[in-house]
Amino acid sequence: MPYKPYKEVALGLASALIIFLAANGYDLLPLLFLGGALGLLFYFLHSRGAVRSLVVKGGKDDDTITFAEIGGQRAAVEELKEALDFIRHYPQARRLGVRPLKGILLTGPPGTGKTLLAKAAAGYTDSVFLAASGSEFVEMYAGVGAQRIRNLFQMARERAQQNGKNRAIIFIDEIDVLGGKRGKVNSHLEYDQTLNQLLVEMDGMKGDEKVNILVIAATNRADLLDPALLRPGRFDRQVRVDLPDKEGRLEILQLHTRNKPLAPEVDLEAVAKETLGFSGAHLESLANEAAILALREGANCISQRHFMEAIERVMLGARLERRPGKEEIWRVAVHETGHAMVSEWIRPGSVTTLTVTPRGGALGYFRQQYDEDSYLYTQEQLEGRLAVLLAGAIAEEVVLGTRSTGAANDFEQATRIAETMVRSGMSRLGVAGSAEVPEELHHELLKEIFSRQEERVKNYLEGNRSRLISIAERLLAEERLTGEVFRELFAQERVPSTCQQEKRGGKANK
Repeated sequence: MPYKPYKEVALGLASALIIFLAANGYDLLPLLFLGGALGLLFYFLHSRGAVRSLVVKGGKDDDTITFAEIGGQRAAVEELKEALDFIRHYPQARRLGVRPLKGILLTGPPGTGKTLLAKAAAGYTDSVFLAASGSEFVEMYAGVGAQRIRNLFQMARERAQQNGKNRAIIFIDEIDVLGGKRGKVNSHLEYDQTLNQLLVEMDGMKGDEKVNILVIAATNRADLLDPALLRPGRFDRQVRVDLPDKEGRLEILQLHTRNKPLAPEVDLEAVAKETLGFSGAHLESLANEAAILALREGANCISQRHFMEAIERVMLGARLERRPGKEEIWRVAVHETGHAMVSEWIRPGSVTTLTVTPRGGALGYFRQQYDEDSYLYTQEQLEGRLAVLLAGAIAEEVVLGTRSTGAANDFEQATRIAETMVRSGMSRLGVAGSAEVPEELHHELLKEIFSRQEERVKNYLEGNRSRLISIAERLLAEERLTGEVFRELFAQERVPSTCQQEKRGGKANK
């Protein structure tokens, strides 16, 4: 690139102008003030990133990971390997007329390992790895984002040549920030210019260059991306990176506990069964929290109860020092016992933990387990979940005579399930598109679904009111019940004493 002394010429002209004005008796104070203001403005813009160059992260040799170190994503790994094999064995693929892949899009919930998969892809293909976030390309100043896109691709080629490699992988995390559908931001075209530049760079990639570049992007909102990004010839493959199933969770736990001393009684399979819905990031935090709990106790190894305690910490947060009043904590005990009783009634053996220990934003907590991860749900299963969610508020009504705001989150989840039932044709309306159902009729359908389950749960709890009070009192006394202890109490028919009946019943009759 030829040398262009723009700065020297500008400084020379400015100096000559100042000398000329001073020699002719002009007051230079306003000019100096204006120059100082412009200098401060330039410094401010530079510090805020308006003129800064793109900063990317490149993997070092000691940071290289392999697909074997990524657990719980067997399907995603196999699909990604299949796409990468075209790059590893390009001469053979070229003989068959295979066009090289330009982009791979990883989609899935946060914390499922999309970044790790991209790093492993670089090691699998012996490529230089550069990573950047989508937010680094978007600025309020026109043209900055497009320039950073150009710099990124140029940097990838230069680093590959410096390392003696002919492949480079560019990983863009949260690509929905810069790759959103064009035309949504009418007041500023910076978003569109940045996306256009990315499209141009990907179109310009050829399979016979000195450095072949593969773009891997990640997002959990693929629905927001511009269709031009997803067409063949740009992001040719979409790899779904889902939450791990039970076997995947066990594999991830085994990976994250390799460097941790475990007690002989630790059953990681039981922990995996308890952590339905956990991502890989959640499971890593779970193993770390269990180790922290063991460290606080001065234990030499991590036991099963440390893992069980860590599950609650990851899901709800640390225990709260502030304790609710006696009436509030009794209501919480009744509420959680109602959940547990209906869950055990519908699915025997499902209750794992019952507690009234405040954590995070929850005053109490009830946890149930599932025999296996499900991808489809029958109407009976959805109605059972609805019944369990409604049971807490109905138990309060049966024992205490009123409901409380503690069931707000339960009702939100129940509403989502009921709406799923309507969309799936499980209401009296049958099969109908959501857009075709009037709002008033939609409300009536939800109300009918809720009413059936409320009546079902209320009849059950009213018929087992003494058992409900007995278990709630035990929970209040011990603060936490395991699933085994709960089932022992659930199987008993202990009727409370007369004074207890008057005490609890009096509240209910007011």
